[in-house]
Amino acid sequence: MAFVALPRLSRQVAAVAALALLPACKQEAPAPKAGDKPAAGSAAPSSAPASAATSTAAAAPAPGDIPAPADVAAAPADAQKTPSGLASKVLTPGTGADHPKEWDEVKVHYTGWTTDGKMFDSSVKRGQPASFPLNRVIKGWTEGVQLMVIGEKRRFWIPVELAYNNKPGRPAGMLVFDVELLEIKKGVEPPPPPVTPPDVAAPPKDAEKTKSGLFSKVLTPGTAKDHPKATSRVKVHYSGWTTDGKMFDSSVMRGQPITFGLDQVIPGWTEGVQLMVPGEKRRLWIPQEMAYKGQPGAPAGMLVFDVELISIEP
Repeated sequence: MAFVALPRLSRQVAAVAALALLPACKQEAPAPKAGDKPAAGSAAPSSAPASAATSTAAAAPAPGDIPAPADVAAAPADAQKTPSGLASKVLTPGTGADHPKEWDEVKVHYTGWTTDGKMFDSSVKRGQPASFPLNRVIKGWTEGVQLMVIGEKRRFWIPVELAYNNKPGRPAGMLVFDVELLEIKKGVEPPPPPVTPPDVAAPPKDAEKTKSGLFSKVLTPGTAKDHPKATSRVKVHYSGWTTDGKMFDSSVMRGQPITFGLDQVIPGWTEGVQLMVPGEKRRLWIPQEMAYKGQPGAPAGMLVFDVELISIEP
């Protein structure tokens, strides 16, 4: 999830939420009945929410549903297992040699089941393969499909933590997928992440401080003279870290600068970017009360941003 200092005390999501397949998995897992127990080998915990597909008695399949494999309840002993807990088994060897990277787009046919044998989605049943970037899907798919080559068919047992993590309205527990990799469309490798500032933990002594408590330091002087106003629209590149050095968002990583109104952002950005001129790069240390103010789901505490003001928009 990408957090931008937009709009007021909220976040702009630049990355699509991770789904198993976009826009697949439309069917919801059935709610368990009272007294149901988890299926043998299921990764769904006993405390799973009511939407978890943990009934031992699988519902009657819908017309055209693809029968679940015999080993749907748990990965067999001969399955390969990665350090993350993802298990897989090659069903049909591939004819290619290249493996997709996480930034590539792939075309696949697939079918997915919960561990009680209930099919919840299938491109095979729809008669239409799916295409998607590997970095826009659940973690189990991002990791697993990179193990494959074109023409290969593989079965995956994806633990709940690498699937939907029991998110309401999504298939719950461990999920099982049969995947056939049809094509790989090479994507653009993202740039390396920006280096964490050495002074991310606290502003240095030579940082400027405003009356509001905002600290900043010029990294690269600008090439223009005009400063934006509080109501100006600006185009910037930026990266943001929490004071423990964790990067939580970066337009640089996405390879796309962002344009916004300075009256639509957190107060630390509204004030800080007005100190800048086009071409300037500046580091901002924004106290929590000028950032997200402890808003749930947003980066907490003082935030550190490296900002490049590209232009003041008309």
